[in-house]
Amino acid sequence: MIITIDGPAGAGKSTVARALARRLGFRFLDTGAMYRAVALAGMRQGVDWSQPAQLAELAEKLDIRVIDERIFLGNEDVTETVRSLEVTAATRYAADNPHVRRRLVKLQQAIAGQDDFVTEGRDQGTVAFPQAACKIFLTASELERAKRRWHDLQGQGSDTSLEEILAAQRRRDREDATRAVGPLLAAPDAIEVSTDGLALDDVVDQLETLVRSRKGGRG
Repeated sequence: MIITIDGPAGAGKSTVARALARRLGFRFLDTGAMYRAVALAGMRQGVDWSQPAQLAELAEKLDIRVIDERIFLGNEDVTETVRSLEVTAATRYAADNPHVRRRLVKLQQAIAGQDDFVTEGRDQGTVAFPQAACKIFLTASELERAKRRWHDLQGQGSDTSLEEILAAQRRRDREDATRAVGPLLAAPDAIEVSTDGLALDDVVDQLETLVRSRKGGRG
């Protein structure tokens, strides 16, 4: 069974999806981290962002793996590295590249076709897994999302201001919603869930109830 969780940046998709997967005994696939890994590799290789073909060619050669909820480039664990503000700013070049998206969607489908998965991203219910048994669109207010990102970065020792994060988030929201390939959209049959003012366990409780109703109560 595949459960997709889509939504804008900062809505809590990764945290909620990971917790839901553990609650259900499913595996978790952080697809956003895969695009971040491509962007990180592009930064390291000095890719010219104005030449999309360079990044597409690089992506075809990359060994991207997901192991126990960690993202790897080859043998290197880059789970934390891909969350930096610099990589976040560059990730749009991977996300907007149609060749990169096709490569990663195929990889996502190959990975999730092996087991029960909770996948999270921005096009999981619309592009990667339109046949998913349960589709969730997770949302939160603009300010709430920015505050969450700010707290995360503070924990990493960053001195980035809330205002900077809010500005970057607004830019990213516009880019995600208007990009030609894999835009941020709720699938017609997705269930929208707002996380504003809710504790993690409360959100996961809601989603678990939804998923189990789709499974017909099977454990």
